[in-house]
Amino acid sequence: MSREIRELISEEQIKKRVKELGQKITEDYKGKDIVLVGILKGSVPFLTSLMWEIDNPLMTIDFMQVTSYGSGTESSGDVKILKDLSESIKDKNVLIVEDIVDTGRTIDKLLDMFSIRGPKSVKVCTLLDKPSRRECDVKPDYVGFEIENVFVAGFGLDDDQYVRQYKYIGEVIF
Repeated sequence: MSREIRELISEEQIKKRVKELGQKITEDYKGKDIVLVGILKGSVPFLTSLMWEIDNPLMTIDFMQVTSYGSGTESSGDVKILKDLSESIKDKNVLIVEDIVDTGRTIDKLLDMFSIRGPKSVKVCTLLDKPSRRECDVKPDYVGFEIENVFVAGFGLDDDQYVRQYKYIGEVIF
């Protein structure tokens, strides 16, 4: 794989926006418990950066691994749960932390799954939102950046499992 990646969102822009999101989440969950649920693998850098910016001693984290892509660049539409939560979310405030909301199918499925598990609340925080691709009626509660319909990688997002390690988000040029 030797595709060109053109920087779209710089490391500095990401840091600034994550700090702003962390401040807003801190305000919104002041005095409340919160479980950050990172969606593996792409959300790891975002979740890590975000949790450092949230000032809440009642915060815990958990992870799920969900896929709808396989090795392609287009969602298959078939959302599969590869790893479920380790802890119960009953009576807890849940914040799903996602790298990107594209078609919305993954988030839609997670919201349905979580709703029957009895949480106090469920909200969605995404680093990137691509509303032009939406196929399900979902709207993230916290959005880092809204982007056009381009294929992106870096800062946890991958191109067939590669280039997650970049500290910026770039458009993959085919």
